[in-house]
Amino acid sequence: MLPHSYELPAAIVFVLAGALACFAGYRLFKLVLGIYGFIIGAAFASSMVAPSNTVGMLLAAIVGGVAGSVILVLAYFVGVALVGAALGWLVLHIVWTQVRVGDPPWLAVVVLAALGAVGAIFLQRYVIIVSTAFGGAWTLLVGGLALAADRGAARANDVWILYPFAPAPGARWVPVAWILLGLIGTAVQLGVTGGKK
Repeated sequence: MLPHSYELPAAIVFVLAGALACFAGYRLFKLVLGIYGFIIGAAFASSMVAPSNTVGMLLAAIVGGVAGSVILVLAYFVGVALVGAALGWLVLHIVWTQVRVGDPPWLAVVVLAALGAVGAIFLQRYVIIVSTAFGGAWTLLVGGLALAADRGAARANDVWILYPFAPAPGARWVPVAWILLGLIGTAVQLGVTGGKK
C-alpha cells in the first residue's frame, strides 16, 4: 500500500508493467516475474507499516519489493507454479464475485490454485502466455483507472489497492474490458512476441 501522494507514479508503473506483461510476458517472463515479485513483495511489506509512517512504508516497500523480485526470479519453476496457482485463484475470484457475495470457499481456492500450479508445470508456455496476458491486462486496467482518476476503482481511504476485483457500482464494464484486453494480449503473444525461444 502506498500513500495517496504516490498514487500517480504507482499508476504509471502499473500501466507500463501491465502493458509489458500483457503483450510480451512470455518473451520477457523472468523480467515480468521480477516486476510482479517486486509489486507483491512491496505490497506485502508495506502493508505491515502504518499508512501515516511514509518513510517506514517506503523503506518496507523497497526492501519487500527487492526480496520478492529475487525470490521469484531465482525460483523460476516455483515462479511458474505460483503463476499457475495465482491464475487459478484469480479465475475463481473473478467468477465468484460475479455470481456470489463474499469470499469463495477456502477449499475451492485450494483446489483451483493446485490445479493451476500443476497445469502450469505441464503446459508452461501456454500457461505463461495466458497468465501474463490476463495478469498484465488487469494491472494495465488498474493503472489506467487510477490515471483516469476513477478513485472508486483505484483506491479506498487514500491508500492504493492492488487488486480491486469487485468493480465499483456503475463500472460493470471493467471485467469485460479485462477479458477483451487479456484475449488480445494472448493473441499478440501467441502470434508475435511469444514465439519459441
